[in-house]
Amino acid sequence: MPPTLASLVQHPALKLVVRAGADRLGTPVRWAHASELADPVPYMDGGELLLVTATNLDAENPEAMRRYVRRLAGAGVAGVGFAVGVNYEDVPEALVAAAEEAGLPLLEVPRRTPFLAISKAVSAAIAADQYRAVTAGFEAQRELTKAALAGDGPTGLLARLAAHVNGWAALYDSSGAVLAAAPEWAARRAAGLTSDVERLRGRAAPSSIVVGDQDDRVELQSLGTGRRTRGALAVGTGAALGTAERYAVNSAVALLTLTTARSRALHGAEQRLGAAVLRMLLAGQPDHARAVAGDLYGDLLDAPFRLLIAEAAAPSGAEALTETMEAAAARTGEALLLVPEAERVLVLAADGGAAVAAYAAAQDDRGPREGGADDGDVVVGLSAPSGPIAVSAAYKQAEQALSVARRRGRALVEHEELATGSVLPLLADDAVRAFADGLLRALREHDAKGRGDLVASLRAWLSRHGQWDAAAADLGVHRHTLRYRMRRVEEILGRSLDDPDVRMELWLALKTTEAAISAEE
Repeated sequence: MPPTLASLVQHPALKLVVRAGADRLGTPVRWAHASELADPVPYMDGGELLLVTATNLDAENPEAMRRYVRRLAGAGVAGVGFAVGVNYEDVPEALVAAAEEAGLPLLEVPRRTPFLAISKAVSAAIAADQYRAVTAGFEAQRELTKAALAGDGPTGLLARLAAHVNGWAALYDSSGAVLAAAPEWAARRAAGLTSDVERLRGRAAPSSIVVGDQDDRVELQSLGTGRRTRGALAVGTGAALGTAERYAVNSAVALLTLTTARSRALHGAEQRLGAAVLRMLLAGQPDHARAVAGDLYGDLLDAPFRLLIAEAAAPSGAEALTETMEAAAARTGEALLLVPEAERVLVLAADGGAAVAAYAAAQDDRGPREGGADDGDVVVGLSAPSGPIAVSAAYKQAEQALSVARRRGRALVEHEELATGSVLPLLADDAVRAFADGLLRALREHDAKGRGDLVASLRAWLSRHGQWDAAAADLGVHRHTLRYRMRRVEEILGRSLDDPDVRMELWLALKTTEAAISAEE
């Protein structure tokens, strides 16, 4: 630590005597400066030990000394060293009283102690402190580098850093999620800084912000060398960082940035390998895919997985999706095969794993949007649980679910919703409605002119699977009347009701129309 007034008083060669402000001798001394100006304040920076002989001071005038001392205290002067035996044999009582009143330390400097000796002592102490700080900083750098190369992830590095700053440290990924913290209790404190990390992410790297107060000071440093922040480091301490602590933090930032860049290079290689594995699975070559996957994706292929297809008009949307899923997978250690493909992202993720669950949870608050999803939104289709031999089928399922999600304005649709639910919700599509209106228009126009109730008759007949008596009873007409009406339907539409495809299309057209009327009501 830097020299203090107390350390100077205790210096055996200086023989300084405390005359006032004995309770403030712990004040650090930034420099020692001699000045005989009546007002040296304009030339002071604060933190100096001012050395005087009172050549130009009326040192025995109480009012003059009060003004003089108040000016020095207000400028942040650490203390005053008064040389006796030069202009005054003793320290004037007016100066002592003024210093006591202002709480400014006043040291008596004996005649045999030159001001130069005090300046040298302060300079030597500052140099020694700086040397200790630099030495400690290099030692911290060596320890942090060893921890970074140990291969146990960032936890060891964060533990060493926390010990060096006598506080805590935490690492965030690019999405703002806490990846690791040291000590363990710091994880909860770090999680409470999400909004501050988000604010830091909005700035170009490198950048930093300080939050909290003197008792709980947290410094956030961005990680990355480009325009985009790749992560963040939080360092919590009870005070501002000293020189040695600053060396340690800067070293940690550099090491974590290098680790992040290296991780991204490896991540790119993993994505290329994942793309090859996925192509083999889609081509029906699961054995070759498993051989290529090796230890990297082997565990993923050994258990049921889901195939997810994500689509977004804006690249930022797809990036946000991948970051969310990758962060969740990293926290649980599960494998994740992720392949960017133009405006799409294809993902193989463990069924029931954290990656899919994290993305689904993030969409819980988002409901359907009129007219479909916004350009910045990600639309996702999710297959049913699958295995290596059925990836092509899972791909088709995900494509179908994605198509439905896009039409409905949903963020996420699972294939199970389509397989176990009703087909009727799909009829809300505008194209299906237009088809239904066009197919039934001629029958509705016929009924509007008062020539019969062909639409209602058609619906009754189809609902009774072509049973004439039951359908006629439902309508309250004779079965011959119903037969006549069905012949008119065939004549107007130019299609045979004996064709099952025609009956299916007409039934779906009727259900689509009913669904539209219900929605309007």
